[in-house]
Amino acid sequence: MTSSKRCTSFLTTLSHPFGSPLLHRSSALSLSVFVIFLFCSPFFISAAEKPKAADLVKDGQAIDLASERYEKLFQELQVQHNFNREELDRLFAGVSIDKKVLELMDRQWEAKPYYQYRPLFITRKTISKGKKMLSKHQELLDRIEARFGVEREVIIAIWGIESRFGSHRGSFNVFETLNTLFDAYPRRSSFFRQELIYFLIVCRENNMDPLKIKGSYAGAFGQTQFIPSSFHEYAVSFDDDAIRDVFNSTEDVLASIANYLRHFHWTLKTPIYIDIGSELKTQELISAHLKGRKGKVDYQTVSEAQILDLPVPPENRELTIVGLEIDPAHGGGYRYLAGYPNFQAITEWNHSNRYAMAVTELAEAIRIP
Repeated sequence: MTSSKRCTSFLTTLSHPFGSPLLHRSSALSLSVFVIFLFCSPFFISAAEKPKAADLVKDGQAIDLASERYEKLFQELQVQHNFNREELDRLFAGVSIDKKVLELMDRQWEAKPYYQYRPLFITRKTISKGKKMLSKHQELLDRIEARFGVEREVIIAIWGIESRFGSHRGSFNVFETLNTLFDAYPRRSSFFRQELIYFLIVCRENNMDPLKIKGSYAGAFGQTQFIPSSFHEYAVSFDDDAIRDVFNSTEDVLASIANYLRHFHWTLKTPIYIDIGSELKTQELISAHLKGRKGKVDYQTVSEAQILDLPVPPENRELTIVGLEIDPAHGGGYRYLAGYPNFQAITEWNHSNRYAMAVTELAEAIRIP
């Protein structure tokens, strides 16, 4: 209901002689004036009715480089990261808003229920191509698995979901995207400010032109679809040169994916998840599920609550409780999982449990016996 309709509804109720038998007409009139003022105030407009970031800008709108936020950014880049002002003026000259970026940020795929999300990534074509990639890069994956301790199927699954095995890397100008999100996406402006800084640093360190790199609407790039800070921290060279090339080197791409997961405590040959039923049987598990990836419980607690014999997680680490939506056409409800530390490592790549399960199910589907 819109704010104007709500106001009309309240006016009708309060002005009706029988609208509130507990109020005299004079009292109702006084209260109606107060309620009209209060209830119709912009403060009571629901979040869904508030303008989104894309509604507040025009596509191609010039970014105000003289603003305080940009002056502080330029100062930090000069003082802390040794960029010179002439170089920054050249890079930022004419930078503008890409409205499409803002529109896409407010309707990300991870918001879909799992039964709609899964088919976006797990298809016959993707499974077939994944099996071929496993076979084609067997020797390379042998070396990566031995070096980083991450299952090859998971590496290939992430590669497939992120960039369709390198064929879909995004068409957005990453520099313009990051500036758009820093300047015109208030909810995460500080995050993208930092990513913009990292982007300029990694471009300088790897001899890349910041103005020519294409990527996603969230500023991720390469076959790995790393955001700049992830590239800075986890990208590796695995092809005997000093360049960390996630654009063209399959060795670097696959090893960088493995290095990321290893950093977040992936453990070879241990469970990723265990099914725990269609119902959570204690409030503790329900609460953990509602907290998402941050809601963790001891595996023995899960075992006792669900009356299941669960494998011991590495280092006795805690588990997350994951609920995946089932298609109403197939009965609806939820499929509940215990997310083991390896599952949690995938959610460090992408914070969505749906994403982590799609990776896991694709890995299961492409596994070669």
